[in-house]
Amino acid sequence: MNRHLDRDWERGVVRYPDPAIEVIDPRFQQYVVGNAAIERIFTGTRWAEGPVWFGDGRYLVWSDIPNNRMLRWIEETGTVSVFRQPSNNSNGNTRDRQGRLVTCEHGTRRVTRTEHDGTVTVLMDQFDGKRLNAPNDIVVHPDGHIWFTDPGYGALMHYEGHKAPLELPPNVYRLNPETGNATVVTDALEKPNGLCFSPDYTKLYITDTGVTHKPGHPAQIHVFDVVGNEQLTNLRVFCDMGPGLADGIRCDVDGNIWSSAGWAGEAYDGVHIFAPDGTLIGKIHLPEAVSNLCFGGVKRNRLFLTASQSIYTLYVEAQGVPYV
Repeated sequence: MNRHLDRDWERGVVRYPDPAIEVIDPRFQQYVVGNAAIERIFTGTRWAEGPVWFGDGRYLVWSDIPNNRMLRWIEETGTVSVFRQPSNNSNGNTRDRQGRLVTCEHGTRRVTRTEHDGTVTVLMDQFDGKRLNAPNDIVVHPDGHIWFTDPGYGALMHYEGHKAPLELPPNVYRLNPETGNATVVTDALEKPNGLCFSPDYTKLYITDTGVTHKPGHPAQIHVFDVVGNEQLTNLRVFCDMGPGLADGIRCDVDGNIWSSAGWAGEAYDGVHIFAPDGTLIGKIHLPEAVSNLCFGGVKRNRLFLTASQSIYTLYVEAQGVPYV
């Protein structure tokens, strides 16, 4: 058994400091809370994704893609209930500047917005007269524009959507939700997946989960410069994920990238944390591959991790970049 995972998850008793939190570079130590342990707050999904925190309601919403539902965990009571079912095989979620839920749907191959009264508005389902592939992950810029990836996983299999031919390249889009106008900001990645902005919104980080299919090409997180809040330039590799891959990512207020990690075994699965210069500085080890994460809680210092069949949480001394 790997020393980082030698614990009884059912009992939940952990000796401090939690051995599943690994400091690789001294720069990570400042974000580790010595008397905070990883907690599993729910298990029972088939593939958990798209966590989003609602601070005004003190609850977490996430997608369970194969089960065609979204679930909600309430912080005050610890109870979990169905938030929406069917969810059209929803994947990535975020909130816009008005606090409305914005969702990527695999099953309907569209991006939607849930209004404050609960009605659902379709923001985009096609580009240049062709159906989107299967929108995956999503962020909102302070100017209100929505940026999302469309690699097409939900159309590649029956398990997470509806198997069908892809009509468009795997693009990254910038959408004006008020007019419906959209542009392709990059088509340079094989399978663009998770994405997040730097704290000052001058950089956009995007994971590519397609390069693992090419011999000799490692899975990587890429970074672009954002020009005029609407264009991407200067594509370069931010970091190499080694034998596994990154899916969803988030940035903290200090510019560190917190990346999901999986598909390379128990010593790898969890969260990998990278300094702004791309150096791996820390790991959070979990017994399941992690698909995505978000910062939440009153002070945005509580990590929520969607990890295959379960949801985990951990208090850290980092604060996530606010998305509302």
